[in-house]
Amino acid sequence: MLYRRLGGSGLKVSEISLGSWLTYGGYVEKQGAIDTIRKAYELGVNFYDTANVYMRGEAEKVVGEALRGYARESYVLATKVWGPMGDGPNDRGLSRKHIVEQCDASLRRLGLDYIDLYYCHSIDPDTPIEETLRAMDDLVRQGKVLYVGVSNWTAAMMAEAAHIADRRLLDRIVASQPPYSMLKRDIERDVIPVGAKYGIGQVVYSPLAQGVLSGKYKPGAEVPKDSRAGSERGGQAIQRYLTADNLERVERLRRIADGLGLTLSQLALAWVLREPNVSSAIIGASRPEQVEENAKASGVAIPADALEAIEAALQ
Repeated sequence: MLYRRLGGSGLKVSEISLGSWLTYGGYVEKQGAIDTIRKAYELGVNFYDTANVYMRGEAEKVVGEALRGYARESYVLATKVWGPMGDGPNDRGLSRKHIVEQCDASLRRLGLDYIDLYYCHSIDPDTPIEETLRAMDDLVRQGKVLYVGVSNWTAAMMAEAAHIADRRLLDRIVASQPPYSMLKRDIERDVIPVGAKYGIGQVVYSPLAQGVLSGKYKPGAEVPKDSRAGSERGGQAIQRYLTADNLERVERLRRIADGLGLTLSQLALAWVLREPNVSSAIIGASRPEQVEENAKASGVAIPADALEAIEAALQ
């Protein structure tokens, strides 16, 4: 496993990180989730991603329990705040009240004294960015949070946050978590350039396009019942990728992967990691063997001619 700096910070994170959305805290039985996290740790994965809203805190509990046996300094744990955690008007968003209360709640569920990377999970149009950044800065100064990130923010908001932090001497955001894959590339237009300019590293989710780039879905074939697309919870998120055009692209990509001696998943992950502003690619695994396969993408350099072939295949 290779490691990269998280944006402009000095923190080193594994090129492949393990997420817990749609997997831990309900979808995957608890022991299977713990075994998968521990296999990732054995393979050198030091970066784990969760959020308070994943199964309303249950995912945080599973991740915290799985990592409890390891030295705290040996892993980097990220969680998030923004989504609804109750029915009250202040039980969601990025206000100072919600951020501070949810940070304490996440620490209790995780069983930790501090969070390595705390994300603003999405955009809150009702709260000024400065209020959000000041609340995060206070958590950093209190030692409850080490680094601050954002998820699904626009390039303009990221730039504004950097300017406010510099003017007010607040802790700068160092990470951005957007979707990015061969089948979803819009962050190349403005998010990546802004990230490179302000020292904000991309920690990308859905690098396998919700599993479509694993190659398990075939053109004209029935969706496997044991797949994410076949499940009630995961099916809705994946539908945007399950188009006839995308499945044809996947078949063309499969031939390129075969020629390089890689699985399709490894090719897709190595392709995402070709971008210097990407600090890590988050995988979602329900079984230890999936982590083993995906971890092998770390350190893979795709030859220039293969990159050209990939561009042609994606047209």
